[in-house]
Amino acid sequence: MKKAIALVLVALGLASCTQTEKGAGIGAVSGAIIGGAVTGNVRGAAVGAAIGGVSGAVIGSVAEQPGQCYYRDRYGRRYIDACPR
Repeated sequence: MKKAIALVLVALGLASCTQTEKGAGIGAVSGAIIGGAVTGNVRGAAVGAAIGGVSGAVIGSVAEQPGQCYYRDRYGRRYIDACPR
């Protein structure tokens, strides 16, 4: 029951956020869960949350820019450019 209430509160909190904020929130939570599960300690969860939050914010900011796409170059670096027609 507590988990259901927590999930409802998180969903309501994200409902009023911009795409960038939603992306950062979802990325941070996902990163914390994955980082904690992989390393088994709080430091791994904190690092995962930081990396996930930044990545989610970048992806969310792209969603707010119509006509812009998110790409990776051959070295794995991310960049934003105009979408192909």
